[in-house]
Amino acid sequence: MAYNSSAKKRIRQIERRTEVNRARVSRIRTFVRKVEEAIASGNKEAAAGTLREVQPELMRGAKSGLLHRNTVARRVSRLSRRIKAMTA
Repeated sequence: MAYNSSAKKRIRQIERRTEVNRARVSRIRTFVRKVEEAIASGNKEAAAGTLREVQPELMRGAKSGLLHRNTVARRVSRLSRRIKAMTA
C-alpha cells in the first residue's frame, strides 16, 4: 500500500488513466469489428466506408500511446488489402 501522499496521488491518477484507456481500446475494437462485419457481408462500398471511419480512430490510439504506430499501420494495411480483394 502506498505510504506517502505523492504515491497515493499517483495511484489515483493511474486509475483514472486506466479507465480512459480501456474505453478508448474498446472503442477502437468496436470500429474494427464493424469493418470485419462489413467485409463478411460482402458489401465492398460499406466496408470501404467503415474503413475510412476506422483509420482516424486507430491513428488517435497510436497518438495517445495505446497502440504502437506500426501496429496501426499493419491493421489498416491488412483491412484495406482484404477490402481490395473483394469482388465489386
